[in-house]
Amino acid sequence: MQIAVVGTEEFVTGFRLAGIRKVYAVAPDKLVETIVKVMDEEDVGILALYTKDLEKLPPQLRTKMMESVDTVVIPVGLDEGDMRDKVRRAMGIDLYKSR
Repeated sequence: MQIAVVGTEEFVTGFRLAGIRKVYAVAPDKLVETIVKVMDEEDVGILALYTKDLEKLPPQLRTKMMESVDTVVIPVGLDEGDMRDKVRRAMGIDLYKSR
């Protein structure tokens, strides 16, 4: 499974430098089209995007993305509680659990 990142050039640059191969730098008017395409790719297991971009998407697409089990969507820029739930859902373990 691959990790994909969708967003502006500024947003995706760090992910590209970190070695993520599926990086899509897109203009705001191509965001929905690109996300739908990436969500349909069978080898993508995790999709990261900027929280503000997620908020701009049509509600129906947002709901589909957040309920997807084939591709886990991780908005970057969430508070710790939401991120904890996303990581637990994506990995199946609670990395934040205190011992």
